[in-house]
Amino acid sequence: MNAGDDDRPAGGGSASAAARTGPGGVLRRLRAPRATRTNALHPGAWWVWALGLGTAASRTTNPLLLGLLIGVAGYVVAARRTEAPWARSYGAFVRLALAVLGIRLAFAVLLGSPVPGTHVLLTLPELPLPDWAQGIRVGGRVTAEGLVFALYDGLKLATLLICVGAANALANPARLLKSLPGALYEAGVAVVVALTFAPNLIADVQRLRAARRLRGRPDRGLRGLLQVALPVLEGALERSVALAAAMDARGYGRSAEVPPGVRRTTAALTLGGLVGVCAGTYGLLTAEGGSYGLPVLLAGLAAALGGLWLGGRRSLRTRYRPDAWGVRAWLVAGSGAAVAALLVLYAAHDVYAAAALHPGVVPLTAPALPLWPAAAILLGLLPAFVAPSPTSASASAPKNHGKEPS
Repeated sequence: MNAGDDDRPAGGGSASAAARTGPGGVLRRLRAPRATRTNALHPGAWWVWALGLGTAASRTTNPLLLGLLIGVAGYVVAARRTEAPWARSYGAFVRLALAVLGIRLAFAVLLGSPVPGTHVLLTLPELPLPDWAQGIRVGGRVTAEGLVFALYDGLKLATLLICVGAANALANPARLLKSLPGALYEAGVAVVVALTFAPNLIADVQRLRAARRLRGRPDRGLRGLLQVALPVLEGALERSVALAAAMDARGYGRSAEVPPGVRRTTAALTLGGLVGVCAGTYGLLTAEGGSYGLPVLLAGLAAALGGLWLGGRRSLRTRYRPDAWGVRAWLVAGSGAAVAALLVLYAAHDVYAAAALHPGVVPLTAPALPLWPAAAILLGLLPAFVAPSPTSASASAPKNHGKEPS
């Protein structure tokens, strides 16, 4: 025994264990660490979170709630986006959402709105149409009620696009492909290639515009667009050829031999499971199918998962260092699912939910912010605090600590 052992307070080991397991220790363990290859968040968790926000956006046309959803998605992207090329696609999705909103308002001005209104803002020249085109007009009166209705409708679609853009900016598409079941590998490759096309295209455009600016050449306007488009197309073709060669070198498309009975069972389970999921979802969305919707949905999910498991036996693909679905992934995915579930429950069980989630425009009144849905949407901010924070290039670079390089 050492002499210093007698000076330790009694119960020192238990006190340190209590400090580790107490509230402070729990908070320290849940505090977001720096993202590394070993603790990076599962990409599927980001997609579940974003789809939960998108589901919540599809349940309302209240512009205050939709703006809150956009703010939640934007804050999480700003806090947890990396510097990878595919992470720069969020701005493009935001611009696409703004373009969709503008097109929806332009259609409401030019083609009219089905909502009757009394507040006429302006009257455009109306184009006479034949008798077989009754119900359609071009021009005419533009009312404030029709514009507000178009704004609500377009804002909902814009919010959905921004939620999808948040998932594209946060989830690594290559790691998402690795996480797919073996039965969905071929379809997953096609989806991932389609999802990464837009980010790579945006990165190519930014690189070429920067190169033209450095050479003193115009990068804006029609002339700049035409001179950038051809190199971008050439780069996309070269990328597709390189991808095809890499897939061929890795044996893409090869499959193992399985008995015919297993193939037929896999097809029956997968097809029957998808039909069950569709029927169960329809039952949950209708009042008449409330009794059978949930059991049919669960049975369809079980059959589809069984078919995917059996279908994975024909895949010869192996996984190197697969991503683990840990506690933080459950928290991120659960926050998005909680937002969607709480808004669906609020719409189903609150008698005032219709007026709160879908504010009317006739008569024209200002929308109110319902407190419970707003509090539920704020749960979507949880990934900004529990997901591993990305390491910036400046933070990861070596520091000289004030010393001049030799």
